[in-house]
Amino acid sequence: MAEAKTVAFHTLGCKLNFSETSAISRLLEAEGFEKKNFDGQADVYVINTCSVTDNADKECRQLVRRIQRKSPDSTVVITGCYAQLKPQEIASIPGVDLVLGAAEKFNIASHLRTYTRGDSAKICSCDIEEVKSFNASYSVADRTRTFLKVQDGCDYTCSFCTIPMARGKSRSDSIASVLAQAKMLAEKGVKEIVLTGVNLGDFGKSEPVDQSASENFYQLCVELDKVEGIERYRISSIEPNLLTPEIINMVANSKRFMPHFHIPLQSGCNRILGLMRRRYLRELYADRVQMIKAVMPHCAIGVDVIVGFPSETESDFKETFDFIHSLDVSYLHVFTYSERDNTKALEIKPVVPISVRQERNKTLRNLSFMKLQHFTAQHNGQKRKVLFEHQDKHGMMEGYTDNYIRILTPFRPEWVNQLVDWNL
Repeated sequence: MAEAKTVAFHTLGCKLNFSETSAISRLLEAEGFEKKNFDGQADVYVINTCSVTDNADKECRQLVRRIQRKSPDSTVVITGCYAQLKPQEIASIPGVDLVLGAAEKFNIASHLRTYTRGDSAKICSCDIEEVKSFNASYSVADRTRTFLKVQDGCDYTCSFCTIPMARGKSRSDSIASVLAQAKMLAEKGVKEIVLTGVNLGDFGKSEPVDQSASENFYQLCVELDKVEGIERYRISSIEPNLLTPEIINMVANSKRFMPHFHIPLQSGCNRILGLMRRRYLRELYADRVQMIKAVMPHCAIGVDVIVGFPSETESDFKETFDFIHSLDVSYLHVFTYSERDNTKALEIKPVVPISVRQERNKTLRNLSFMKLQHFTAQHNGQKRKVLFEHQDKHGMMEGYTDNYIRILTPFRPEWVNQLVDWNL
């Protein structure tokens, strides 16, 4: 593929995937590839996949069909979690040429250099136990908020989750390396960094083992808080059992870490939490929310929750609804449980009918809407700083307050990537 000089990217899934796509893009641009829009023509198309939901799998297939229609002679590369979990399945999709697993995605340039098109897709993958290295990545120029990956993999064994099988053991960057990247991003004019990882609160684990064993997420945040030039940090998501009081107090006293947490709950029913193999009970979750609100009443708190987990009864779901309703949280990300191969949850019976799962999803999305309306209304009349993003969307631009209230206003180029005082 040495003659190929244009490449286009599409990312499915999480913030971590966006940061890794950007890193892969920079690797290929350094090899002489010119980046193109995914909707246009390119010699190579790279799809970075997710496998958290069935929709991500289906969307991958749809994207490949789209490429086939508009550019049948192009080379299609699939990487990401889906590629690691089901390489044979992806290789069987008509139009796929190269499948790169977790250990090979950052070697994409060498794979393209040596690739010759054949009748079937080439799979470059390995057992996930062999994936031990940490590859730093960040997104820049794609968005105003830069996603900086500081941790990868997960040692938890939640019964519904395939991520440990797709990304391997927990491992992370060093504090020194993260600080160097933050300073470099500040020099590029980045105003906000979102710290990302699979299990962020587990930061500090790494291979090779010569890194200081004493490093942890709290220490990372303390050091990042000192970096001049970065106006804002956000913690993308952190497990409630790893969100320590010292992290909460650090954020409360910081000028750079925003009053905004996203904390996975998954269920408000302790029986279901046990079956999910989560590492906390709902009482701990409520304690963390109360602790945050005591020191930061204005703090936004987002909640991940899964509905329709196997054996979830109407009574279990009501427990979850009532529990979340009682919490002083700001919004929900609601996921409908979907069966994933090789997970322990498949052994749990009875299965909740799809229609019931969908109805419960709708119920919690309505609750999320009300929570967000209530949270936003609490700040009416206040003045808060808004960081506006660069996109001109049909004459409008959007930005977020420090506590993650979305602002939409007519586009003004002088406000792009600027902190603006805003009356709510």
